[in-house]
Amino acid sequence: MARFGINAFLSAKTVARRFRSERTRALFAGLAAHSFLSLDELLSGAFGMLMAVSAHAVGWPIPRGGSQSLTQALCSYFATFGGTIKTSSQIESLTALPNYDLTLCDVTPKQLLRIAGQRLSESYKRQLENFRYGPAVFKVDYALNEPIPWKARECLRAVTVHLGGTFEDIAASEKAMRNGLHADRPFVLLAQPSLFDPLRAPVGKHTAWAYCHVPNGSKLDMLGKLEDQIERFAPGFRETVLARRVFSPAGLEDMDANLVGGDIGGGFMDLRQFLFRPTWRHYRTSARDLYICSSSTPPGGGVHGMCGYHAARAALTRS
Repeated sequence: MARFGINAFLSAKTVARRFRSERTRALFAGLAAHSFLSLDELLSGAFGMLMAVSAHAVGWPIPRGGSQSLTQALCSYFATFGGTIKTSSQIESLTALPNYDLTLCDVTPKQLLRIAGQRLSESYKRQLENFRYGPAVFKVDYALNEPIPWKARECLRAVTVHLGGTFEDIAASEKAMRNGLHADRPFVLLAQPSLFDPLRAPVGKHTAWAYCHVPNGSKLDMLGKLEDQIERFAPGFRETVLARRVFSPAGLEDMDANLVGGDIGGGFMDLRQFLFRPTWRHYRTSARDLYICSSSTPPGGGVHGMCGYHAARAALTRS
């Protein structure tokens, strides 16, 4: 395991050479593809190992009732300390806020520059301007009449399913995306939470969502290719669809300004931005009372809350 821990910082392609089974290599490819990197790039192996270790240790759990339940639980806990939360209030400039001792911004560098530029040094602003956003996703939410008819019945025991075929198939898809192209057979990440959480759909019905990786700001309609890939592993899938809601990269950004160009990871995650995310200061900015706590800070995107946790600790330590 220690040997793999070291090699994980290499490419997924290099790490996968150590696996004898083609099925294991394909499984690892899907895990590593969460990096949004080509599988022959540095760090892609680290993502694969991280996802595999967490899945082995605790699985990939889902919140009962949907992701909103996580927000509601956090808000409820915050209220026990006397905190108040105000929503649906767009902030064009931090000058519109009261004069707080500390301000933590859950935004990406682009938004931080827009709302706090006057409080930042010129050198720090230049660093933020050089921050690079990563590839995007093309996402579809589904209402289904019945469970997805997988050829591999084992898929009915998984909340999350990676669709791509062999290691080489998935690697080709991710390489195309990194080169600004759209794969004919895209790697698809699909979740089917209603199989395990009855609160996610009416009795007898089901929900699912799926996305594939595309270049940042892509305008290509990938619905056909995405569903062809699902049909490849679940013939008859389209017949189970009652309704679908499609989110292009632009649609995702319209819904959440932090998803710049459809980037759900808060920024590109190559070696440089892995070490300096978004700058060498990480959570701190050039303004002593201002911090950034979004997925553009370490450890990056994901449902873990560590960006906010570490930003808060940094702010309290500095103050």
